[in-house]
Amino acid sequence: MEKGNAGKSTLAILVNNKSGVLMRVVGLFSRRGYNINSLSVGETEKSDISRITVVVSVEDKTIINQIKRQVEKLVDVIRVYEMTSAGSLQKELVLVKIRADESTRTHLVELAEIFKAKIIDVTKSTITLQLTGDLDKLAAFMSLVSDYGIVELARTGITALERGSRALSEIDFEN
Repeated sequence: MEKGNAGKSTLAILVNNKSGVLMRVVGLFSRRGYNINSLSVGETEKSDISRITVVVSVEDKTIINQIKRQVEKLVDVIRVYEMTSAGSLQKELVLVKIRADESTRTHLVELAEIFKAKIIDVTKSTITLQLTGDLDKLAAFMSLVSDYGIVELARTGITALERGSRALSEIDFEN
């Protein structure tokens, strides 16, 4: 696992794009007492199928296998796949509004350039940046800008794709 994702597992869940499916999946995690660290959901290349990406804190491999089996039994769940850090591309989008005045703005702009963040808004007292990357990159950036004062922060949650040319829907599963 990536350093920034230690003790956490990333599950990609393909579901029928129907009302109530997300609530059933999230409800299973809640009822079992599993904490969801990150959740993102959206339509796939097929409009009738959605992809839910869940990052959950689980230290024991048998627990994550149990979670996968329980989720697979839910109505409208097509398949569940555990993403590995080596075998997948995992990214998150962060919007962060940071306190900035004339004396600190230049340094924040330099940090934005180094981390390939996009400046999306500037006022007399703040600068708002958009940053995309893996958890380690985002954590490093956030630690550098936190001393300036974070006014507001919004994160999308991890989204992930399997590396290589095959799609999740094409992976053979051994159950």
